[in-house]
Order: sequence, then structure tokens, then C-alpha cells
Amino acid sequence: MKTKKKLRFWIVVRNSFIAIIAIFSFWMISSNFMTGYEQKKYRASGELIEVEGKEMHLYTKGNGENTIVLQSGLGTTAPALDFEPLINELAKENKVVVVESFGYGWSDITDKDRTVENIVEETRTALKKANIAGPYILMPHSISGIYSMYFANKYPEEVKAIVGIDPTLPQALGYFGETAPSMPKYFSYAAPTGLARLAIYLNPEGYLPITADGIYSYENLKITKAISAWKGYNKNVVNEANEIKNNIEKTVLMNFPSKMPVLIFTTKEDKETISGKNNVTFYETQLTNSTASKIVPLEGHHYLHWTQYKEMSKEVNELIESSAANP
Repeated sequence: MKTKKKLRFWIVVRNSFIAIIAIFSFWMISSNFMTGYEQKKYRASGELIEVEGKEMHLYTKGNGENTIVLQSGLGTTAPALDFEPLINELAKENKVVVVESFGYGWSDITDKDRTVENIVEETRTALKKANIAGPYILMPHSISGIYSMYFANKYPEEVKAIVGIDPTLPQALGYFGETAPSMPKYFSYAAPTGLARLAIYLNPEGYLPITADGIYSYENLKITKAISAWKGYNKNVVNEANEIKNNIEKTVLMNFPSKMPVLIFTTKEDKETISGKNNVTFYETQLTNSTASKIVPLEGHHYLHWTQYKEMSKEVNELIESSAANP
């Protein structure tokens, strides 16, 4: 009798396992089918530029005298869509360019490591091939602060100013006594297996900007969710996260050129350490001798451009005017 019960138990276990595998396989095939359909439906909104045998997406808006290059944070799956409210404000008086690095938005996925050297050189190549001439105002968000530091030091003649959106800068870890983050490599299977799409279905709001209704269009949010399903935690994003430590080591002794204007937006809600250190006190150590350099604390999320795009645009235009008046 006990033998029969054991046998029935293992039959149930086996059948359950087979059912789970079948459901997972069906979901993975369906997800990849949906990805192919969506990629044909939602075409790139900007220009696809060939960079080292791969296509990189550049979105450009505005015809102003100054060129602002927006650089996204780690894991921002669709930068050209994520920056949209800020792009629209800045483009009223400036030319605005979003360079979607490999692994982001409509850009391809590359086999090259996400080192600071590769990312900066790929960005420069794409801009030059698109006939977008410098010097540029680099506007990095989060992790791109490291890339802007390298760019401004290696090619200072190509950078007019730095405008950081709560940027990660190389000396921050040492200042706060922290260690570089990392990301498990198995995250890179999230999109191919359909797990990224499943996560979006279960919690769509977790992958969208946190802001008032109407700031982002329905079409924007729909495409953002689709791209998040295609590109969420792909191998380039995982590799970029795991290169942070190395990229910081390569740039930690760098500072922005002393005469280069530096404007930094950061959050007012930042927590202080026991020693009284916070984002503002750190960013004060990163300012240059330019009279236009300053820090602007704003209410909001780490993605300040979701809600503070009008104030940020105003400050950027004032920086440009101040820099022109006091070269």
C-alpha cells in the first residue's frame, strides 16, 4: 500500500514538473514572438548609426546653437523615451541629442565589454557619423557621470560644460566609504526567457516613470514597456554593472577641467551619514573654478527629469547664458 502511495506521489511530481516546463516553454516562445512583432511595429524614433558593425540609436530634437548630449543611467531601458519631457523643454532653445548606448532602447546589443573607454568612444563615433559637432554640453544621469568625467578629461576641447542629473562620479565611493555594486550574470536571461515580460505584466507601474498623469503620453508608456520586455537586464546592462568598479578605478583620480562649468542637480531628500556627509557635500568637492558652476537641490526621485524637467531646463539655459557672459 505504501509503495502505491509513493508511486502516485512521484507520478504527481513528475506530471507537475512536465506541466511547469510546458507552460514555461510556451511563455518563452510567445514572449519571443511578441518581441519580434513589437520590434517591427515600434520602429526607432531617431536615426540608426553604424558603429563598429552594430547599429546605435540617436534621437535629436531642436536647432539651437548649443548641443546638449543626454546620457542615461544604468538600466534605463529606453533613454529616448525616458528623457522625453526634458528633451521637449531643452529643445525649445537648444539642440538635444540622446545617444542610446549599446544594450539600450533601439540600439543593438554588442559583444564588447562596457568599459568607460568603449562607451565613450562609441558615443563619440556615433555623434561624428551623425554630423553632430561639438563642443557638447554633456548631461549625464546617474552612472553616466563616470563616462562624462572620462570624456571631459580625454577630450576637453569637445566638452563645453557638464550638467549632471544626480550623477555617479568616480570619487563618490571613497567619499562615502562604499563599495561598487554588481549584478548577477543570470539576470541577462530575463529578456530571452520572457521573465522580463512577465515581470512587466505583473507590475507594469514598476517599469514606468513616477510622475503626474499626462506628462508621458500613452504611446510613450506603451513602447517603454515593450522595450523593457526586449532589453530588460540584457547582457550589456549586466556587464556594465559589473564594470563599475573597474571604470571607477580608471577615473577616480580625475576631476573636471578647472575652467569647465559644472551644474549638478541632486535630490533634497538625500540621507545624511553619521559624519554629516550627503550628496550636496560630496558634489561641492566636484565643482570647478568656473563662476557658472553650482549645485541645485530639487524635490524628487533619483530620476529628477521625470518631474523637474522645467526647472532643470531653466537652470541649464541660465548656465549657458552665464558661461557665454563669463567665458
